[in-house]
Amino acid sequence: MRKARGRPAFLGFLDEGGRAVLSEALSRRRDVSFAFWGGFSEAERAMLGLFPDYMEADAQAFPIKAVTFSFRPADRPGHRDFLGAMLGLGVERSVVGDILIGEGRCVAFVKAELAPYFAENLPKIGRVGVKARLGAEEPLPVGHTFKEIKGVAASSRLDCLTALAARTSREKAASMVVLGLVQVNHREICSPSARVAEGDVLSIRGHGKYIIDRLGPLTQKGRLSVQCRKYE
Repeated sequence: MRKARGRPAFLGFLDEGGRAVLSEALSRRRDVSFAFWGGFSEAERAMLGLFPDYMEADAQAFPIKAVTFSFRPADRPGHRDFLGAMLGLGVERSVVGDILIGEGRCVAFVKAELAPYFAENLPKIGRVGVKARLGAEEPLPVGHTFKEIKGVAASSRLDCLTALAARTSREKAASMVVLGLVQVNHREICSPSARVAEGDVLSIRGHGKYIIDRLGPLTQKGRLSVQCRKYE
C-alpha cells in the first residue's frame, strides 16, 4: 500500500480465499483503489492491484502474460503435470495463475517478467513434448466443467443448502458447519443459520465446491427450490 501511493503496485497471484480476506480489509480503506485480475474474467487465481487514489484500476496495467503450450491431442497432460513442471524451475507458486487445459493446448497465465523463462525452459511436461509460445488465442480452453444440481430445501439457511449439496441430513450438515468444514465465498462460516444468497460459492470439505445459481420460487408445499452447479 505504501508503494501504491505513488504508482500502481501488485501482489499475487492469490487464491480465492486470500482474495476474500484482502477484499474485506481493503474495502474499508479510502487512500487506495484496488482490483483483482487474473488475465481473463473468470480467473480463479488473480493478482491484487493497488492504485493511487487519483487513478482508476486498469486491467491492462497488471503484469500478467499468457503462455500457450501445444502438444499432440492424443497426449493428455493434466493441471498437476503443468504446475509441477513450472514449479520445478524454482519459482514460487504465487507467480503462476490459472492453467487452462484443452485438446492439444494449455494456456497458463503467469507473472509477465517470467513468461519468456517458462516458454524457453519447458520443452517437456512430464514425458510429453510441448512447444511453447507467448500469448494466447481466443477462445480460451474451458477452465472447469460443472454438474448441475436441482432440489428443494427448507430455506436458504447454510445448513439447509449444505445438506442439499452434500446429499446428507440437515443435522449432519449443521454439524459440518459448526466444525468449520463449510465456507461461503471462501470464508469459513460456523453458524448453521447464516443465510446464503444467489451467486454465493459454497465449499464443503470432502464434498466439493458449488455455485448457488437460483433460490426460489417456493413449491406448493412451501419449500425453496434450489439450482446450483458443482465444480467437476
